[in-house]
Amino acid sequence: MRIEKYLLLNSHFSILNLTGVEWIKTKSRFSILNSQFSIKYSAGFSGCRNAAQRLRKEKAFAEADRRSQVTSGGCETIEGSGSFFLLLRQWRKNAPIPQIINYIDNMPYLMFSLSFFLCLVFTPLVRFAAWKAGWLAMPVKDRWHKRPTALMGGIAIYIAMAVPLFFITDFSTLLPHITLSLQNWSPTTGSLFSFRAVGACIWIGMTLLFALGLSDDFIQIKPYTKLVGQILAASLVTFLGFRLRWFTSLTLDTVVTIVWIVGITNAFNLIDNMDGLCAGVGLIAALHFALLFAGNFQSLGNADMHSPAALAVLLAGALAAFLIYNFNPASIFMGDCGSMMIGFTLAMLGLHYSQTTYNLEAGGRLASYSVPVMTLLVPILDTTMVTFIRLLSGRKASVGGKDHTSHRLVLMGYSEKGAVLSLCGIGTIAGISALFVSKNDTLTSPAVMMPLGLSIILMGVYLAQIRVYPEKEFSLLRDRAYTPILMELTYKRQLLLVLLDFFLITFSYYLSYRLRFDSQDFLFYFKVFLHSLPAVIACKFAAFFILGIYRGFWLFMSTNDVFGYIKASTLATLLSLAAVTFIYRFENFSKGLFLMDWLLTTGLLLGTRGFFRISADMVNRKTLAGETVFIYGAGRGGEILLREILNNKKHKIKPVGFIDDDALKIGKSLQGYPILGGFQDIERLFEKYNVSGMLISFNERESRDLGAVKAFCKIHNMFLKQFYIHLEPVDLEQ
Repeated sequence: MRIEKYLLLNSHFSILNLTGVEWIKTKSRFSILNSQFSIKYSAGFSGCRNAAQRLRKEKAFAEADRRSQVTSGGCETIEGSGSFFLLLRQWRKNAPIPQIINYIDNMPYLMFSLSFFLCLVFTPLVRFAAWKAGWLAMPVKDRWHKRPTALMGGIAIYIAMAVPLFFITDFSTLLPHITLSLQNWSPTTGSLFSFRAVGACIWIGMTLLFALGLSDDFIQIKPYTKLVGQILAASLVTFLGFRLRWFTSLTLDTVVTIVWIVGITNAFNLIDNMDGLCAGVGLIAALHFALLFAGNFQSLGNADMHSPAALAVLLAGALAAFLIYNFNPASIFMGDCGSMMIGFTLAMLGLHYSQTTYNLEAGGRLASYSVPVMTLLVPILDTTMVTFIRLLSGRKASVGGKDHTSHRLVLMGYSEKGAVLSLCGIGTIAGISALFVSKNDTLTSPAVMMPLGLSIILMGVYLAQIRVYPEKEFSLLRDRAYTPILMELTYKRQLLLVLLDFFLITFSYYLSYRLRFDSQDFLFYFKVFLHSLPAVIACKFAAFFILGIYRGFWLFMSTNDVFGYIKASTLATLLSLAAVTFIYRFENFSKGLFLMDWLLTTGLLLGTRGFFRISADMVNRKTLAGETVFIYGAGRGGEILLREILNNKKHKIKPVGFIDDDALKIGKSLQGYPILGGFQDIERLFEKYNVSGMLISFNERESRDLGAVKAFCKIHNMFLKQFYIHLEPVDLEQ
């Protein structure tokens, strides 16, 4: 064997901790003998670990080629499977594609451009092949699209992500995982492997699920077969030691990890039900994961190519390019091969974030639970709501349908683009909230988590009430012994308002403390908050009941109701001040705190009631359907007529706008509907809007000559109706 001596003076080098724990970096002079590639693993784990610990104590850190040879005493050469990784590593080092990828090392923005370019080029090629081969999604009853569309777009996404990831991933980092999995695995050793090996694990898992999804796209395999394949891929992840670390029990945590991976994978498969939805939500989640791992935009630009941030950027680039072809109107669908691969990758990124933050001191435990869930909130919400509604309605959860969150938004009056953009907006807000939680402690994070959670719950409850299918929803809850109780709770919405106000009172009081005191003082005053909270809740509810804010109807909230809420909030704050003064002598309290609490409580009360009122009005306007009409007269009568039309869909009339002869009103709007012009403009307006009829809203029946109006309607075959309010006496003798 030819021996060459290489002397590296003051050079950076890395020595692999032979337990597979981490790369130990130091700066020194040393010689490497034996020019052949060899990887060593320890025959005795403890000796190598002690040597590594001694190196760590020197605190001399530097960096060198991670593919350099590593030697250590008491070690022996890996044979068998290890030689495959050595040959693979040597081939990839000399191949032309890795040389291009190595050029963009430490440049995740260029990695984004690379995956974007690959997907941008391969997607139209796949689309062309799909049309030639007949790989088309045909319109069916339980699907949303209305025309044949090319399938297999997931192939382009897979190529754009898997090819670069293959060349930047060191698959030999999985060897310690396999070795320890077969020996004595423990949470202490397993938690330190994942930085380098997560890329290899993601590549293998996404490839398996891509193949599974591709098989389903071609031959339509059974749902339980797909489920088994997903469980096998998730089990492989846990076998290699990747777990959420949400529980101390290894068994429970392993099961929950498998459920997490399978659940998120299926969640993205389920939200692939409308043009651009799956790709858009996945793009937003990937970008937020990249920021979570990198810390901020500046750090993202300097992220290591092998870090999870770079993997997230790689996925984001592919999805951004695919959206060009997949956004409404879509020319190609990704299919199961794309959606399941995306879901698995994002599930793994969430899992990796959880297991790398669970042992941090400042909010690490809370962040490890909440951040992955918040980042993937949209698919979790959709899957949870759809699954429960289908099961409670006697339908199979695995059978597709038009009852997803996006479909319900369309039924509310949103366009398809509007529904997709709304869900992407929710995903963006949830992702920003996750970034906030990741950088704050457990005492600050609830200021964002609580309102976000409440908003999502209210949204889910509201969407669940929208009728999708003609048969009765929640059929399994009907005709049961507990059905009258559920009906009573459903119709008595004041009970729900009381529960909502309980949350609002608690949150506003908590947020007042958090805004009033800094982090160090808040640790002390948080105990004061907990002791005084019951008294504050009791006083505020007493004020609310005294002034009767639960006796009104929020659907018809008026200015009188607004003043009523302000008076109730003011009385509630005064009673709270009196209570804490009497009970605690106002020690350790702040007057400014109660002023902030009054402002927050008043704002939240008016905001939630106003939101309900505005939401109901918006839904009425968006879902309005029927014959298009002009309303002649933009006065008080026209406003009353418009309200009647919006609140009573039995009329089946859809106003286009108003016509009024008052020149001062033309160009303005009434209740959101424009005043288009006067009667002298009726010919031009009719040609533009092509309405079916006209409604006269004059308060007095004989207020003006209607001859011209009748003649115009007769010539253009329009119907003419008159609206008026008239009270007639009732003959009590008959």
